[in-house]
Amino acid sequence: MAKVTVVGAGNVGATLAHVLAMRGTASEVVLVDVVEGMPQGKALDIRESAPLGDSDCRVTGTNDLEEGVAGAAVVVMTAGLARKPGMDRMDLLRKNADIVSGAMRAVKAKAPGAVVIMVTNPLDVMTFVALRATGFPRERVLGMAGVLDSARFRTFIAMELGVSVVDVSAMVLGGHGDTMVPLPRFSTVNGVPITELLPADAIERLGDRTRKGGGEIVALLKTGSAFYAPATSAAQMVDAVLADRGHLLPACVALEGEYGERDLCFGVPVIVGAGGMRRIVELRLTDQEKAMLRKSATEVRKGIDEVKSILG
Repeated sequence: MAKVTVVGAGNVGATLAHVLAMRGTASEVVLVDVVEGMPQGKALDIRESAPLGDSDCRVTGTNDLEEGVAGAAVVVMTAGLARKPGMDRMDLLRKNADIVSGAMRAVKAKAPGAVVIMVTNPLDVMTFVALRATGFPRERVLGMAGVLDSARFRTFIAMELGVSVVDVSAMVLGGHGDTMVPLPRFSTVNGVPITELLPADAIERLGDRTRKGGGEIVALLKTGSAFYAPATSAAQMVDAVLADRGHLLPACVALEGEYGERDLCFGVPVIVGAGGMRRIVELRLTDQEKAMLRKSATEVRKGIDEVKSILG
């Protein structure tokens, strides 16, 4: 049993803290936020729900970042700004890079053995920022997005076929955005590839819906964005680390030649256990799949190059 710190007590962070408390994988969950009273209030509310879930997990909140991360086994970074009217892409990138860098310096000082899981957007770029700010080995800095994107693909496949989502496995690689790469050949229903169950046009439609999954929810909500699925996706990664499960998950990690890429944080299949990433799994891709992955990598690299110019 171990301590997990969630930086950012907004919808994603607070939901994640609640999911972790109910699962009981962690002995302690700490919510950290700059807004006075908010992490404390949400933590107390979650703590008061624990008896109903038979959970003895201790949930607390604080505005002190260094106190909150001290001694944590896992730190999940959800804090960041949404784009506001009049704010261009570089403004948003600069502000979120500053937020992530500051938090990661505190992690480096107070939780030098922690595994970091990034949720803050733009996810791939912020994973790069976290890796650079902590100086941790790449095994201990992971981005969450592939788990979320694959969960969305699984959901849409199950809805289309009218089957149990429990029987559906799916794999989505690449950057967390419009160029992500759903892989139908590696997506199955109880072991049967969806290429055997669905026509090509249906598969393409489901893949496109997956790419636009976050935007679809934003459009429906009018204000705000998804948080239940992102929080639960992060919880799966936390659980894989703390319980040393050895889950094969699509996660954003730094590449050192895998899939022909270097100096890039990008979504690939990863075995996750104690200490973070055990190893990257390199799939045998078709030429078309490779081309799609290269296109996605090119888009992610643009963002990383932009943040490099900001950080210097």
